[in-house]
Amino acid sequence: MNKDIPAFPRPVSTDKDTDTFAPEQDGMTLRDYFAGQAMGALIAQNTMGSDEVAMNAYSIADEMLRERNE
Repeated sequence: MNKDIPAFPRPVSTDKDTDTFAPEQDGMTLRDYFAGQAMGALIAQNTMGSDEVAMNAYSIADEMLRERNE
């Protein structure tokens, strides 16, 4: 399972004279994005501490990536 897939990559941005004004960026990983989405739901439940929320959010993200790859 590749955990480093970029979620919001952005190509190099140039103006009409091809001068670069914004370099290419990979953005956050898809795993980080999935974990952030899961974290919101876990925090809303208000039943666990912050360390547990983070651990569970990444566990959910990893499961989402596994399911996505099947």
